[in-house]
Amino acid sequence: MKYNEKTISTEIKYEGSVIKVRRDEVDLCNGKTASRDIVEHSGGVCIVAQKDNGKIIMVKQFRKPFDEEIWEIPAGKLNYGEDHYSCGLRELEEETGYKAGKFIYLSGTYPTPGYCNEITHIYYATDLIQGETRPDEDEFLDIAEFTEEEILDMIVSGKIKDAKTIAGILLVKEFKQRGLI
Repeated sequence: MKYNEKTISTEIKYEGSVIKVRRDEVDLCNGKTASRDIVEHSGGVCIVAQKDNGKIIMVKQFRKPFDEEIWEIPAGKLNYGEDHYSCGLRELEEETGYKAGKFIYLSGTYPTPGYCNEITHIYYATDLIQGETRPDEDEFLDIAEFTEEEILDMIVSGKIKDAKTIAGILLVKEFKQRGLI
């Protein structure tokens, strides 16, 4: 059986610089109605950037929702209407200083599908060329390189909790095992 919800009405509850929140009233497949609070987000891109020596570039930055610094793969927010390929190349260079000789699309993921329409696009970057970092003025990053095994250990031990990083690392590992990259 296919389940679906038909939107009856939509009301914008909040509009900020990064997100918009709306409340939808929906008809359910059983004939009842329900409310859905939905966060609208322009989406994002994250990049597993692997150097010729096999190490993966990670960034550490403070994340206010958790009041802690976390390790993650380079990433950034899409501007509305921006192409995710171009955004990924831009974010890689801004955050790490590297340009990618090869930039391979792996997947689009839904980080929080229960309440947010964000899609995070995951890329794999290789043949990296060193340049200069250009982080946003409100972005403060530490950059480090780790082996795949070190990152997997950090994931298993709970030192890496960021979902896009976990998804990106595991996708690269699986794509490699299947000979797709």
